[in-house]
Formats: sequence, structure tokens, C-alpha cells
Amino acid sequence: MAQQKTQIVRLAKIQVDPAQLDKYNAALKLQMETAVRLEHGVLTYYAVADKTNPAHITILEIYADTAAYKLHIETPHFKKYKEAVQHIVTALELVDVTLIGAATKPAM
Repeated sequence: MAQQKTQIVRLAKIQVDPAQLDKYNAALKLQMETAVRLEHGVLTYYAVADKTNPAHITILEIYADTAAYKLHIETPHFKKYKEAVQHIVTALELVDVTLIGAATKPAM
């Protein structure tokens, strides 16, 4: 549990231009997959869309620590994502949260 105390856990609440949702989702998926694959300090990404309004997206991000987050936002793939979505995202709210617990089934 001591390791979790240094983690950065964040919710990104994003509103996207509905007419460009497919383009946004493609850019997001590429950025997430690249970050998890290449960056040791990027631990988790979960992106979900509101069922009644798919242009409202929430992302759960977990980084090993502050240094991992700072490194992440300076990577070429993150900068490419930000450039690609700068005119697609209509609102962004970042909310730092505390992880209370997690439960997952083991890989089968």
C-alpha cells in the first residue's frame, strides 16, 4: 500500500465535438496504447463514454508517481495526441482523486 501513496490517480472529464467523435476516439486509443506500451510509469488507462451522450468521455489515469506523469506529458505521442484533438475537445476537467481500492479478476 505504501507504493499507492505516491501514485498520481486522475480522472479526465472530456467533452468532445460530437461530429468528430470517431476521430477523437482513434487519437485517444492510439495515445493510450502507446503510453502503456512505452512508458514504465503509465500504469493504467480506462476510457469510458456516457451511454446517453458518447461525446462525454471520462478517463481514469494512474501514473507511478509525479515524475512519471511529468515525463508522460512531454512524450512525442502525448504531444501528438494533444495537437490532434485541440480543436475536437470542447471542455476538459482534470480531477485528482485518491484510490481507495481496486479489485480485478486475474487474467485467464
